[in-house]
Amino acid sequence: MDIIDALILIAAGFFTGFINTVAGGGSLISLPVLIFMGLPVPVANATNRVALFSQNIFGIAGFKSKGISAFPYSLYLGLSALVGAAIGAELSVELPEELFKRIIAIIMVLVVLSTVFNPVKTGALVERLGKKHTIYGLITFFFIGIYGGFIQVGVGFVIMAALTHINHFSLVKTNSAKVFIVLVYTVSALVVFIIEDMINWYYGLVLAIGNSAGAWIASRYSVKKGDKWIKRFLLVMACILAIKLWFFDTV
Repeated sequence: MDIIDALILIAAGFFTGFINTVAGGGSLISLPVLIFMGLPVPVANATNRVALFSQNIFGIAGFKSKGISAFPYSLYLGLSALVGAAIGAELSVELPEELFKRIIAIIMVLVVLSTVFNPVKTGALVERLGKKHTIYGLITFFFIGIYGGFIQVGVGFVIMAALTHINHFSLVKTNSAKVFIVLVYTVSALVVFIIEDMINWYYGLVLAIGNSAGAWIASRYSVKKGDKWIKRFLLVMACILAIKLWFFDTV
């Protein structure tokens, strides 16, 4: 890798980290870049997780610096998703993804529209963290973890929809919980990919520099701008993601 390739990776990582932290679908940038640089698709998918892991550490730190946190609830959901992610990562090694991507494209649109055009302002509602809604969350995030372990692209949209509808979190707090949950379940996906020897560490670590910077800035910026700005960003990214997954062959 020369300096130009490194700068391209860092730039791609920055936008990926920013988009993933505020909404979702940022891997639509990083994965094609990794593939363009010569990595096979399965290796690019695995290598991308190194940057995502670093990204979410910085995202958590950024939200925490602004006093936003959903801990320890996000840890419970993260552990549930971690189990699912191990299953999803194993599936990604073997299964084709074309039909799966088209189904997800439809799901992306539905869940984001339900979040963006929800007539009730989630921030005005009482958060639901009781036993019943915790159980709902644990079950839901197990299945979200399977998808996240499989391919990751767009999982942020599903996480945001789940947290706003199940727990009535504001979108800012939802993003705070999201980065923590993704950090936790990415561990199991990374373990699977490490065991399978599918990670290009050099590319992954260079990409991580950009992801981390993007996540840090996005986490602090989104707290400042609030839910209204996040909703607009969500809608734009949802449309882009759905079109990409439905009409184009590569991730």
